[in-house]
Amino acid sequence: MDDPAPTRYRTIWISDVHLGTHAARAEELLDFLRRHDADTLYVVGDLVDGWVLRRTWWWPQAHNDVLQKLLRKARKGTRVVYVPGNHDEFARGYAGHAFGGVEVTLEAMHETADGRRLLVVHGDAFDPVVTKHRWLVPLAHGFLGLLRGLGIPTAWRLVRRCLGRPYASLATYVRGRANGAIAALGDFERLATAFARRRGADGVVCGHVHVPAMRMVDGTLYLNDGDWVDSCSALVEHADGRLELVRATGREARSAAARAPAVATA
Repeated sequence: MDDPAPTRYRTIWISDVHLGTHAARAEELLDFLRRHDADTLYVVGDLVDGWVLRRTWWWPQAHNDVLQKLLRKARKGTRVVYVPGNHDEFARGYAGHAFGGVEVTLEAMHETADGRRLLVVHGDAFDPVVTKHRWLVPLAHGFLGLLRGLGIPTAWRLVRRCLGRPYASLATYVRGRANGAIAALGDFERLATAFARRRGADGVVCGHVHVPAMRMVDGTLYLNDGDWVDSCSALVEHADGRLELVRATGREARSAAARAPAVATA
């Protein structure tokens, strides 16, 4: 039996895939890209993890398939815009160029179908750990890598399932707590939305912190599309401009936590 036609959106945003690492959920992303299509697809940074690849080269076929799928979408008419992040900062030197139909840019301004202007940036510029205390970053990544190596995330999910609790990734839980500390120190969301306002935007779309979110901050729309390491989430725009966070689990795409309604511009 043939697969159903892909669900089509006006726009899809994904980020923080971290290809080249064992944590990347490449198969889930590949399945999501097969089942979902869009007029415009934004890749909002950290598609490839150059930090890890510089130390140890690991590149399975599924990771190559993700890149090939993105290039294939560009060839078939999808506008693919790549905004490099801090883990793939090597690509920032190619801003203003296009490769295989994929546009590379440091930031982008997207206008929704209902007229809202959204600034698209990776978000590392708003993270004080990256900008002021970069030496802490490999320690945090090493800690999460240790958790995965010990199989703790799998045990965590099994215990939650036995207790009848909804799915929740341990790494996302830990990272969320760490990002809460970052927000308290550096006010990531306020810095991101303030930057968007200075650019004349109604909102900002970013990644970097691996925590999907959709909310108003000081009258400006803050949107984070999450990641493809733990949450397997994406931000999508429907034909009428309505924005939604979606999460993909295996071959089943479902709303992230709960369907988020469109947020009106203040």
